[in-house]
Amino acid sequence: MVKEILKDLDKAFENRIRLGIMSALVVNDYLDFNALKELLEVTDGNLASHLKALEKSEYITYKKEFLDRKPNTNYSATDKGKEAFKKHINAIEQLLK
Repeated sequence: MVKEILKDLDKAFENRIRLGIMSALVVNDYLDFNALKELLEVTDGNLASHLKALEKSEYITYKKEFLDRKPNTNYSATDKGKEAFKKHINAIEQLLK
């Protein structure tokens, strides 16, 4: 039974920052880099590396644009990412029962 639940835990979400990124993006349509940085209280480099890992897993996507001549990158969770995240959270809830 426990073994069955554990298979739904996703290594991509084991890190606190990645868990935070996905939590934020699942409940918001999108957030920009600075909003995520402020929310998670992390450095630029730290956030960038975790975003890159989630992009590689195809769990998030991004769109770059310019606002008042400044680059702005918005991130959002993909359907694949939302599904994987829900499975991960459900597995944790099952383990806690």
